[in-house]
Amino acid sequence: MRIAILTFEGFNELDSFIAAGILGRMRPQRWEIGITSPTERVTSMNGVTIVRQQSLDYAAEADAVLIGSGVNTRRIATDVDMLRRIRLDPARQLIGAQCSGALLLAKLGLIGKLPACTDLTSRPWVEEAGVEVIDAPFIAHGNVATAGGCLASQYLAAWLILRLAGRAEAEAALHYVAPVGEKAAYVERAIANVLPFVKDAQSASWRRTG
Repeated sequence: MRIAILTFEGFNELDSFIAAGILGRMRPQRWEIGITSPTERVTSMNGVTIVRQQSLDYAAEADAVLIGSGVNTRRIATDVDMLRRIRLDPARQLIGAQCSGALLLAKLGLIGKLPACTDLTSRPWVEEAGVEVIDAPFIAHGNVATAGGCLASQYLAAWLILRLAGRAEAEAALHYVAPVGEKAAYVERAIANVLPFVKDAQSASWRRTG
């Protein structure tokens, strides 16, 4: 599996790195997780500069794509040339967005009128784009998911592992990163927030092919 984590200048470290860390637990199963950016180097909202692992073209080839948030998302959402470079296909890819990343999904036409999650700061921007925002940490519609709040990135990572591997693998990845003394409760809560949407997607797939 190839997973692209879209990371732009001014990115939020929690969005990109938490998801990458949890998904990285799947590397023994030959998952490839890449911080994917339009430029070779990107600097976070708190001044952390990193070297990308993949160019933006990688997003079009990946099996799944996560879009992180950042302080420049509103500007990116008005950059027609940049939006054209982000080539995503929900018919064959799993696509998730974190916080203001939902605004990019909206501008790419991947949400439409469906409810979405985002953070409190980004909510008015996403609503201005014509998207209904709900007060929840995670929601998925088929192959497209959104999460609201930096630490909700755990739900996007869990969703990808549940969809592309299975429950045991998702629970193991979450258990590894969960706080000591709270691991069972942490994993149970995370799975409970995500699993209903996985079951709905699997049911829809069965109806199409059955």
